Amino acid sequence: MKKLNILILLLSAFWLQAQIVSGTVLSKEENTPIPYVKVGVEKENIGIISDEKGRFSIDFSKVNPSAKVRIDVAGYETYTESVENFLKQNDRKIFLNEKIKNIQEVKITPKKFVDKNWGVNTKTKSVMYSVNPELSKDNFLGETALEFKASKKSKIKNIHLNIASITADRPIIMRYTIYSEKNGMPGESILDEEITVELTKDKIIDDTFTLDVNDQNIWVQGKFFVGIQFLKEFEGRLNISAALFRTGYLRKFYGNWEKITMAAPAINIDVKVDKNGKNEMQESDENDGHLSNLIPDVSKYHMEAEQSIYGKNTSSGKVLKLKDADLYYETYGEGEPLLLLHGNSGSIRDFYQQIPELSKYFKVIAVDTRAQGKSTDKTKKDFTYKLFADDMKALVDDLGLKKVNIAGWSDGGTTGLEFALKYPENLNKLITIGANATVDGIDDELITTFKLNLKAMQFENNPQKFNELRLLKLMLKEPNISTRDLNKIQSEVLVIAGERDVIKPAHSELISKEIPNAKLKIYKDATHMIPFENADELNKDIIEFLKK
Repeated sequence: MKKLNILILLLSAFWLQAQIVSGTVLSKEENTPIPYVKVGVEKENIGIISDEKGRFSIDFSKVNPSAKVRIDVAGYETYTESVENFLKQNDRKIFLNEKIKNIQEVKITPKKFVDKNWGVNTKTKSVMYSVNPELSKDNFLGETALEFKASKKSKIKNIHLNIASITADRPIIMRYTIYSEKNGMPGESILDEEITVELTKDKIIDDTFTLDVNDQNIWVQGKFFVGIQFLKEFEGRLNISAALFRTGYLRKFYGNWEKITMAAPAINIDVKVDKNGKNEMQESDENDGHLSNLIPDVSKYHMEAEQSIYGKNTSSGKVLKLKDADLYYETYGEGEPLLLLHGNSGSIRDFYQQIPELSKYFKVIAVDTRAQGKSTDKTKKDFTYKLFADDMKALVDDLGLKKVNIAGWSDGGTTGLEFALKYPENLNKLITIGANATVDGIDDELITTFKLNLKAMQFENNPQKFNELRLLKLMLKEPNISTRDLNKIQSEVLVIAGERDVIKPAHSELISKEIPNAKLKIYKDATHMIPFENADELNKDIIEFLKK
């Protein structure tokens, strides 16, 4: 019996080894290795990038034998074969045929062609597409792309990538691909040759890495996509700036492309185009009431906030240790206590323009909500605004305060409403800034975007984004404060919202109407970003309301 077990183990080891295929990809015409070739399974997330000498090793133990192996790289014909046949020979040499280049001379008349820049230009350091091989090796070889649509034939001259930060122990090897469109998604590469580059810190000028592709003669018309993929692991992290509520595309290796409307990487291109030509995708984004009009690029405010002392001031910062969380808060000034509560995924530093002014009149207690900023959460449960309100009650009790004022921005305002309902005896006055009482109070397009982003995050299944996932689910499930609940709030409430807020104007009116002692102020031509963009007016209104 013992011998039989040993035999079974040996056979199992042999079978597992037989599922791993190693080989080298070479050019058939030149019999030379082809570097950085994609070797994977069609329509699957399984794959590997060959090294600089064309060598690869791939495990097919979890793959259906009838599935197709796909091997391709720009400038060569795609190679496909069933997994079953591919497994029959190890240490293989795969020969790829060069594509026949269809070179057409395009004459450029200087008077008819002009230079333009299309794409995402933000250089924010707060919204980012993060590349970190150590955190997620499975997702590292994925690809992201941005969509364009040229109304006239156009030539790509430069490809720009805006870099928020970079730390790497070696040059970062990355690939650009220009895709045609198929069924609204990136289709096949239109390149005649591979565009592989080495990204190093010294090549980033003014937060931008620029690649000159003018000599590659890349002409486009209609819909096309510019994609980027990282080819070799490195120690460190690369953060690419991203624009909120612009559409991007993601896929894992040869898996299906996914449309992501929450944010898009800061890829932009210089093109030479007919003077009447335009990027229709970009113009439609700017003119069709897109969410970018409701939530503008506030990267400059985030950068200023990062440079401030707030959110990291050790002399005024303390931690309240709860049973299932640690709450970080900072205290400034003297007088009547005022809790400042930030929005979803924010932190204390978002109030960097409010704290200096408000602390002249009040004892300002700025809090990082559970699992945000420097506060932590030790649970695996879904978040609720009632839970956040309970946290604020625990903090109020710990500080020995009988009553507090609350000023809450966005989710912070919603937490304030829940606090008013659950702990009325502890609340003096409440200011809500862009808060909602129900989910349907949020702009419908934004809700759709949240749902799509939630699906993408669930698809990605990244443990490092667990809190981010819970915070997104929170906005899709809550709050559920009824008009009857609003009627119960007896505290004085100032409801503030922007004229172009993502909170529907009628919803802000409803909140102020249903709370007995509430009044409403709509900031003209303002967005959801009032604490950033309308700081002076907001500070003045808070002080006047609380001092009245």
